Amino acid sequence: VNVGYIDNEMVLNPTLTQLDDSRLDLVVASTRESVVMVEAGASEVPEDIILQAIEFGHQANQPIIELQEQFRQACGKPKLEIPVVPAARELESALSESFGDSLGRALTEPDKVKRNQMLDEMKKGSIELLAESFPEEDIGPVFEAKLKSEIRANILNKGQRISGRSLNEVRPLSCELGILPRTHGSALFTRGQTQVLTITTLGSTRQEQRIDGLGIEETKRFMHHYNFTPFSVGEVKRLSSPGRREIGHGALAERALLPILPDSEDFPYTIRLVSEVLSSNGSTSMASVCASSLSLMDAGIPIKRAVAGIAMGVVTDGKGNHAILTDIEGIEDACGDMDFKVAGTVEGVTALQLDIKVKGISTEILNEALNQAREARLFVLGVMQQTISTSRSEVSPYAPRIYKMKVDTEKIGTVIGPKGKTIRAITDETKVTIDIEDDGTVLIGSSDKEAAQKAIEMIENLTKEVEVGAIYTGKVMRLMNFGAFVEVLPGKEGLVHISELADYRVANVEDVVKVGDEITVKVTEIDRMGRINLSRRAVFEDSPRESGGARSAERPPRKQFAAHRDRPGGPARHAPDRRG
Repeated sequence: VNVGYIDNEMVLNPTLTQLDDSRLDLVVASTRESVVMVEAGASEVPEDIILQAIEFGHQANQPIIELQEQFRQACGKPKLEIPVVPAARELESALSESFGDSLGRALTEPDKVKRNQMLDEMKKGSIELLAESFPEEDIGPVFEAKLKSEIRANILNKGQRISGRSLNEVRPLSCELGILPRTHGSALFTRGQTQVLTITTLGSTRQEQRIDGLGIEETKRFMHHYNFTPFSVGEVKRLSSPGRREIGHGALAERALLPILPDSEDFPYTIRLVSEVLSSNGSTSMASVCASSLSLMDAGIPIKRAVAGIAMGVVTDGKGNHAILTDIEGIEDACGDMDFKVAGTVEGVTALQLDIKVKGISTEILNEALNQAREARLFVLGVMQQTISTSRSEVSPYAPRIYKMKVDTEKIGTVIGPKGKTIRAITDETKVTIDIEDDGTVLIGSSDKEAAQKAIEMIENLTKEVEVGAIYTGKVMRLMNFGAFVEVLPGKEGLVHISELADYRVANVEDVVKVGDEITVKVTEIDRMGRINLSRRAVFEDSPRESGGARSAERPPRKQFAAHRDRPGGPARHAPDRRG
C-alpha cells in the first residue's frame, strides 16, 4: 500500500492531488507477520513518524492478505515440494581443516583488496587440495557457504566485524570541494574504500527534462544521474548505458535531495548532478547523497540544509537474536539479511529504501535501525559541516546568470513575435537564453552581464507603453509630404507633422530629416484611435539655445532658399529667411 502524511494524519493510498500536500510518500509491502519492503520519499519527517507510517501500512496490508488467502483456498493448487540437498558434512570438515587459522586472519583484514586476494588464494588452494576427493563443482559453493556462516557467527556471537569496527561505527570520512575548477560545482566524498565524485551543472529553465511516459506529462528541473564505473570494483569491462541498479540508485539519491532544493521562483535554474563512483566497497548510493549535497553547496545553490545518507544492515539467527550494523561494507551486504538505506537532514528523513533477504523484518528491528541510522547520519553531517557549513554566496563565474523580469501577459506575443521572429532576433544579437512563462515571467540567462542587460532593455522597450509628455529618441521610418513617421519604441510609430519638425518654418520634410535618421521627439498626444502625435519643436523649446546664439548640435540648420537666377556680371539674388 501507499501511505501519505497530510495535516499530521496518516492517509492510506492518497491520490496524486493529495500527494502534492503530503510530507510523506511511502510504499509498504508485507506478509502476515512482518514487513518485506519499504521505499519512501519524505520532507524531513522525524523517525517516529516514519515508523508509525510503516506500521500503519503493515496493518492496512492485512485485509489484502486475507483476500489473497481466500482466493488461494478457493483456487490454489498444492505447493510444489523442492528437495533440499544438504551440504556434504565430509566436505565441510575437510574445508575447515584446510583453512587452519587462515580464514580468521582473512576475516580480520580491513583492506578489501588484500582480503579478497587472501580469500581467492584460500579457495584456489582448497580446490587443488580436495579435488581428488570431492567434485570440483561442489567445493566452491560449500566454500562460499562456510565463509558466509563464519562472518555471520563473528558478528552475532562476538560483535566482530571484518573491518574491526564496532557495530555502530562509521568508516573514516573525508570531503573535498571544487576539485574540478571549471565545472559549476564539484565535491569528492570518501567513506572508507567507497568514494564518489559529484559534478553540478546549472542551466536555464528551457533545459528542463520533459517526461513523456505513461503518466502525466511533466518536466523535471532537477536531475541526478549515477554512474557505477567497472574500475571502481577492480573490473575491466565495456562501459554501457545505465542498468537497473544505476537507475535505481540515481533515483534514490535524487529523491533524497529534492526536499532541500530552493523553489524555482527563488532559484530559476535547471540543476543536473552526475555522481561518478570512483571506488566501491558498499553504500555508494548513500555516498552519492553526501557528495551531491556538498557539490550543490559548492555550486552556490541555496539549499535549505545538508543531506547525508547511511546504509544499515542486520544479521539474524532465526531464533530471535539479531545485530544491527551501521555503514555496511560490500561483503556485509552480501552476507547479511538487510540493506536499509536512510537519507536525511538534521531535521528528519528525506528518503528510505529497504531490501531484505529473509522472510520479513519486524517493526522493532526497523525502529532500532532507524534510531541507529539517525546517530550515524548526524555524525556524517558533522564531518561535512567542517568542510562547508552553508552554500557559497554566489554561483560559479562559469555558470549562467539568470535574470528575472515581468511583462504584461498581453505583451508576451509582442516579445515572441510572429513565428518567434522577435525573440530569435534578440537571442541572436545578445547570445542569451530567454524563457517566457504563461504568467509573464521572463528568465534571461547569460554568463555575460552586459549581454543580459542589453536583452532586458530590448524586452523592456518592446513592452513599454508610449506616454504623453515623454521624450524618446527614435528612428525615422517613413517620409510623407505632411511629416515624418518615427518609431519611438519597437513596433510603435508616431507622426511628426511638418510644422513640428523644427523651431522654424520647414518647406520640405526632406530638407530636415531622412529615412534612417535618429531624432529626439516629445509625445504631445495619443488620440482616441491610439494614434501617436509627436513634436520635435517641443524638444527644442525645452532645450534653450547655447550662449552666442549657437544652436545645439541636434537642431538642424535653417535652409536658405535661393532664386537660382544668376545674372551676368551680378551676384545671385537670394530669398530672405522666413519664420513659420
